[in-house]
Amino acid sequence: MWNYSFELPLVLILGIILAFFFSRPRLGLRRSRVFLNLIIIETLTILTDLLASSVDNNYADYAIETVKVVNALYFVAFFTRAYILYLLAATVMKDTLEKDSALRILIRLPMHIGVILVLVSMFFGSWEFTNVIYYADGYGYHSGKLYNLVYVAGFYYIMLSFISLFLYRRRLGRRREKISMFFYNLIILTALIMRLAMPSFLVMDTFVFMAILVVFLAFENPEYYLELKGVTFNSLAFNEHLEENISNLKELPLSVVIYNYHEMREVYGYMQMQAGLIIIGRYLKQLFIGAKVFYFRNGRFIVLTDKGTDLSEKVQEITERFKRPLRSAETELYLSVGIALFDMAKTEYSAETITSTMMNAMDRVGKTGNITTFTEEFLSQTEKEKYVKKCIENALENRSLELYLQPIVDSKTGKTVGAEALSRIKDLDGKIIPPGIFIPIAENSGRINELGELVFEKACEFISETDTHSMDIEWINVNLSPAQFVRTDLAERYSAIIDKYELSPDKVHLEITEGCMIDDAFLQKQMNSMTESGFKFVLDDYGTGYSNLSRLKKCPFINIKLDMSIVWDYCKEPEEILPNMIQAFKHMGFKITAEGVENLEMADIMKSIGCDLLQGYYYSKPIPQDEFVEKYSKT
Repeated sequence: MWNYSFELPLVLILGIILAFFFSRPRLGLRRSRVFLNLIIIETLTILTDLLASSVDNNYADYAIETVKVVNALYFVAFFTRAYILYLLAATVMKDTLEKDSALRILIRLPMHIGVILVLVSMFFGSWEFTNVIYYADGYGYHSGKLYNLVYVAGFYYIMLSFISLFLYRRRLGRRREKISMFFYNLIILTALIMRLAMPSFLVMDTFVFMAILVVFLAFENPEYYLELKGVTFNSLAFNEHLEENISNLKELPLSVVIYNYHEMREVYGYMQMQAGLIIIGRYLKQLFIGAKVFYFRNGRFIVLTDKGTDLSEKVQEITERFKRPLRSAETELYLSVGIALFDMAKTEYSAETITSTMMNAMDRVGKTGNITTFTEEFLSQTEKEKYVKKCIENALENRSLELYLQPIVDSKTGKTVGAEALSRIKDLDGKIIPPGIFIPIAENSGRINELGELVFEKACEFISETDTHSMDIEWINVNLSPAQFVRTDLAERYSAIIDKYELSPDKVHLEITEGCMIDDAFLQKQMNSMTESGFKFVLDDYGTGYSNLSRLKKCPFINIKLDMSIVWDYCKEPEEILPNMIQAFKHMGFKITAEGVENLEMADIMKSIGCDLLQGYYYSKPIPQDEFVEKYSKT
């Protein structure tokens, strides 16, 4: 007979999970619905298991029909649970197999066959050849001829679940999620094995409960989707909601962003600002009754409201509301907001594109405090940026980045003495993408470090394979982005590349912009580390950032490159400031390069005020390295 002492506590714990699940705001995602169905079917399976076990243990006290019915209920629940256990795994991993109608029939076939055979056993079990799953007679409950179909169905669905994990594991973003789904499947497999090994102990439900608990803790805990003490949903919730509903979005998005959020947080402090964010979240929920409100951190909210909502009226109400302070028992804040509206008439764009566009829009209105409508044009721009990002990744993966060089000329002799290395990448059709387009995208996507390092290596490779001495090329300048400059292992990485190509570090000069010169202490530490390794620095685009004579005096630059805007302005309207500044630089030991020289007159002017080196289209635009060698090699 069966021992079901394990079962009763599980029902109580499942009830607690269910109560907590319903006590918090929920998005109504498909995964959550399947999870809820699993809890319900597991509860029914346990209850029918308890009922059937009790009746079977005391079969003499019950009519045979009662024994048949309660066991049928249990087996129907069992087959249904086996399928829903798989369905939950498939839903978590965004498995698309069931979208194919033929595959859907095949996947559900064991469940349907099992249920049909259970009903046959219940209604026609008195005939020997229909005793397929179970039967009952005057001697109680008995297993049928095809009872092992119970295990076949169970192992079939766990096999499908493991296959789904293998095929779609990359759709699980975090390593924790992959591990959780592996253990979910492993626990269910163990449950089936335990049922086979110890059929008289009802321990399978205990293991299934453990699997449910794994999914709850890893995926379905409502707290994972909440922000601001549960007042709003978070960005993760928004992404999952949008991805699931992108093909049939029935809501209008509106963003409310605190103007100059970081400055306001400095003024009011973290705790007061958090209190203010909670007030805003509650206000938006009251203003947009029934809408979903999401908080994206840094003072950014997105509201998804019904398409029938008059947004112009709501925008007016929000504008009026923020003319008054936000008050609570603990705080009083005076904040302004920017508002972004989105034209979502077309939904053929991916969830990733729409989210990225909204993020960019929120950042924009957060800086301006304006009310702006973002149309399809902005979605299209995001798609283009996504395409360029893919091209960048392709160039990095295949090391197909192309090296272009622009000559740098000695102003006195007119001879080429150096060059600046510049990167070019091609799109998937082989067309050059302008650096003004791909470099900002590389910076925003975090690939600028890899890109910059690859340019540096390409320049080193060029020097090692080319007789630059016969070309009178003494050095090549390579740009160093601010993101690269802050790397603490920069000296080691670049020194390793120099050693790889057996070069002297002074053959490659590193250009940094004034954007790298915000933190004096770090600037000097990093530059000293690099100069100790033999590298030399050039200050690029002087006149566009934070540097001054006092700061430059502390830094080991060998050259200062005047930004082309300063060069052009001086050539149009000469004045005394630039010549005096150049003389001050030269007195401090710096050489001076004029960028953006476009004609002979500009070259003569820059030479006359003391510039040592000249660079610009007058001498050459950036050209491919092979063309550069052909042009400047001496025959």
